[in-house]
Amino acid sequence: MPLLEVRDLRTYYYTMRGVVRAVDGVSFTLEKGETLGIAGESGCGKSTLAWSLLKLVPPPGRIVGGSILVDGMDVTKMSEHEVRSKIRWRKISMIFQGAMNAFNPVIKVGDQVIEPLLLHTDMDREEAWARAEEMVKHVGLPPEILERYPHELSGGQKQRLVIAMALLLEPDIVIADEPTTALDVVIQAQILNLMKRLYREKGMSIILITHDLSVIAELAERVAIMYAGKIVELGPAEAVFENPLHPYTQALLKAVPRLRGPKERLYYIPGAPPDLRNPPRGCRFNPRCERRFEPCDREEPPLVEAEKGHYVACWLYARR
Repeated sequence: MPLLEVRDLRTYYYTMRGVVRAVDGVSFTLEKGETLGIAGESGCGKSTLAWSLLKLVPPPGRIVGGSILVDGMDVTKMSEHEVRSKIRWRKISMIFQGAMNAFNPVIKVGDQVIEPLLLHTDMDREEAWARAEEMVKHVGLPPEILERYPHELSGGQKQRLVIAMALLLEPDIVIADEPTTALDVVIQAQILNLMKRLYREKGMSIILITHDLSVIAELAERVAIMYAGKIVELGPAEAVFENPLHPYTQALLKAVPRLRGPKERLYYIPGAPPDLRNPPRGCRFNPRCERRFEPCDREEPPLVEAEKGHYVACWLYARR
C-alpha cells in the first residue's frame, strides 16, 4: 500500500462569481521515502492541492469529491478533531509558502516554533523548547535564534525555521510549497542542500510544489505536471525531462534558459491559463496548444500510460 494515495480529488471554491474548479480530478500516489515534484503555472491548483491533503482548504473552498488515503485512512471522511490528532504534523506537515510572512511579527520565533508541539503532543513548554532547540541545530541555526523576533532574521533563516517547524514531530510526509520563492540564489542553494540532507537522513517522503523546473530536477524522483486543476503528465523525473510527452510539458521545458548550447530566443506559451469557473471544453490546454486536432476541443483526454510508469493526458497518445 502506498504511503499516500490520492484518488480523483476535487476541491472547488464557491464564490459569488461562480464555482472555481481549482483541483478537478487529481490522482497520484506517494511511496515511503519518495520525492514527488509538482510543477505548473501560477493558478494551476498546486497550493490548493497541498491544502487539501491537510484538509485546510480556506473558505469558500471545500473538498467535494475523491479520497486522500494516508496509511489507509481517508482524510476526507475524518472530522476536524481526527485530522488534527492523527494527520496534521504527525503524518503530514507543511513548509508554507512565503516564509517572510509565516511568522507573527510581535511574537518571538521560538514561541511560534514550539506551537505544533504544544498543540499535538503532551509536552510542556520546557520540553517543547528543548525539542525546538535540537531541531533548530539540525537545520544549521544556533539555538539562541529562538529568542529573536522575525524582523531580526534574514529570509534564509526564516525559511530554515519554517522547515524546522515542519520536522518537529518527524512526520512521514513533508509538503514543501515553493520553498525557495523570494530567496536569492545563494540561499536557494543552501535550502535545497538542506532538504536533500534531511531527506537522506530522515528517510521522509516529500511533495515539492514549485513552478521552478530546475528545483524539481535537483530534488524529485517523480514529476507531476499540473495545468488548470488537472495532472497532464506524471512519471519518473528523468523520463519527463528527457522525453516530455504532453505539449504543455514540452512548452514549459522550452521556456527554461540553458547555460550550454547556442543562444536562442526563449519560447513562450501564447495566451493565458483558462478561467477555472468556465474551463474550455475537452482538453483544457487546447486553446493554447500548437498540436491540437479534432478530439481536443470535444472530449477530455484520459490519463494513459504511454511508457512504463510514464502517464500523459493527451489525445496524441490516448487515441493509439
